[in-house]
Amino acid sequence: MVQAVVELRNIPGTEAAVGWAGGHTLVVDRPEGKAGGTGLGFNGGQLLALAIGGCYCNDLRYVAHDLGIGIGLIEVTVTLELKGAPLLATNAVLSVRCTTLDGSDAETLIDRAWAVCTVANSLKRGVPLTLQVVAG
Repeated sequence: MVQAVVELRNIPGTEAAVGWAGGHTLVVDRPEGKAGGTGLGFNGGQLLALAIGGCYCNDLRYVAHDLGIGIGLIEVTVTLELKGAPLLATNAVLSVRCTTLDGSDAETLIDRAWAVCTVANSLKRGVPLTLQVVAG
């Protein structure tokens, strides 16, 4: 079994948090004026959209590597729709433009990457989520 573990802690003097995995970090915050947010970083919806798009970009590279195809251009846009109270993601649309270095059709690459995309498949299948409270 493979695990991905991230850590988050509040940033003193702000109401934002910093998250990290290994040597990579990002800041999480609410939009300016929302519940003390100052817009220092990404909000949850943006992070979800980035997870979908970022995972797909990586999977394009994995598949291209496996097939021996050179990628020239990757452009991905994720549009995440949020509705209700509590606010829930109700739909996500990933738009992709991808070209190969040799000018061949990228359709197979695009389709195979979508078929193996970890985040997209996890969301489509409904990943279980548990809250664990740590005393102290």
